[in-house]
Amino acid sequence: MTATLNKRRNGAGVAAKRAVGKARRHFRVRKNVSGTAERPRLVVTRSARHITAQIIDDLKGHTLASASTLDSSIRGTEGDKSAQAGKVGALLGERAKAAGISKVVFDRGGNKYAGRIAALAGAAREAGLEF
Repeated sequence: MTATLNKRRNGAGVAAKRAVGKARRHFRVRKNVSGTAERPRLVVTRSARHITAQIIDDLKGHTLASASTLDSSIRGTEGDKSAQAGKVGALLGERAKAAGISKVVFDRGGNKYAGRIAALAGAAREAGLEF
């Protein structure tokens, strides 16, 4: 953890401080959140343009289902980033059902539970995932 934080700390600007804060939050959450075969971890990765969600079994190190705004079914769709995040959540819920997954542990990846993260989580819940 220290090496990663030091790597992000090299920049002296506001963006570097935000990156360090986000990394700290993510490390703090990951100490306690782990996915199992019965209840895998739903991790959300957000960038300025795209959002990715994966359902991971941490014990085996396998990705069980994933969805992203880079998927061909979502890539060309209309709507703002929050609407696209909702579509990613719905698609992930469908893929999770197909894989036989109904309960997950939510890992927001150091992001605040608002905006695109909340839209993705809400759509995944509506699609049948429990967390």
